[in-house]
Amino acid sequence: MSAIQTFDNLDYAFPAKPKALTEEQKAEYRARIKSLLEKHNAVLVAHYYTDPEIQALAEETGGCVSDSLEMARFGRDHDAETLIVAGVRFMGETAKILTPHKTVLMPTLKAECSLDLGCPPQDFSDFCDQHPDRTVVVYANTSAAVKARADWVVTSSMALELVEHLDSQGEKILWAPDRHLGNYIQNQTGADMIMWQGACVVHDEFKVKALQDLKKVHPEAAILVHPESPQSIVAMADAVGSTSQLIKASQEMPNETFIVATDRGIFYKMQQLEPNKTFIEAPTAGEGATCRSCAHCPWMAMNGLEAIANALETGGEQHEIHVDPELAEQAMKPLDRMLAFSAQLKR
Repeated sequence: MSAIQTFDNLDYAFPAKPKALTEEQKAEYRARIKSLLEKHNAVLVAHYYTDPEIQALAEETGGCVSDSLEMARFGRDHDAETLIVAGVRFMGETAKILTPHKTVLMPTLKAECSLDLGCPPQDFSDFCDQHPDRTVVVYANTSAAVKARADWVVTSSMALELVEHLDSQGEKILWAPDRHLGNYIQNQTGADMIMWQGACVVHDEFKVKALQDLKKVHPEAAILVHPESPQSIVAMADAVGSTSQLIKASQEMPNETFIVATDRGIFYKMQQLEPNKTFIEAPTAGEGATCRSCAHCPWMAMNGLEAIANALETGGEQHEIHVDPELAEQAMKPLDRMLAFSAQLKR
């Protein structure tokens, strides 16, 4: 592994949680949003990690609840003129790159991602320049500028297969930004990889000893782990995979109880599909301890009903995603490769 500067320990300025709404206020905002979506020929696209009420609203209004790859596909293929992306900033950027002719709004442009923040474009470009013989593969959780510097963009649902393919062609990989996902892929494939040293604030906080103790309390439970988690957590897993792969595992595995090591926003879909099964959060340090995310991305939590309504009503600089056309054209190349490779996998 290359000895480079680690950015994942930056003291991120975490956002405040949206103010709590009464049930009456929630009902009013839901009704307003439904009306505004129709008025603006808009569709709501939400990530699995957003709060349950946002995912439910996306489903009720004919939108999409999915991982980042399916969000990108859905937004590209939908006939709505406006996309409102409930997720984090890189997801809005990706939607704009894929559909430059559409208006792309976000509930807030301040919804960041620690993997994106921890991979500054100029520092990453310099790192790539130091290794010109390597194929640059970046995770979707990066800025448009980082994607533009890459040969390939991948999501966690297809990263393993893509690296296997590149390795079979004799290519050496420069991977960014999540070191845990990179290490998992390297261990699975044996590929020649060097890593950028980023990490997700949610997945990095799962604790082995606490997970071992929880497993003793629920010995019948299967452990589901996202590969952005540390290797010691992955080693305890009964199934490892992306958000969509973990949801599928919760449906297909015979266990009635699951301990889930990823953002707790995923529980909405798991419980919706398997209402008779029990899902338990994998432990972090806990509220009031050293935990900063406590199994829920603080930026994903910014996608509240009030913010969605404001975005649809006002648009403008506070909500609309813009990507420089020249940068978008460059970033589109690895994104196109990703979509084409993903389509091949589905055949």
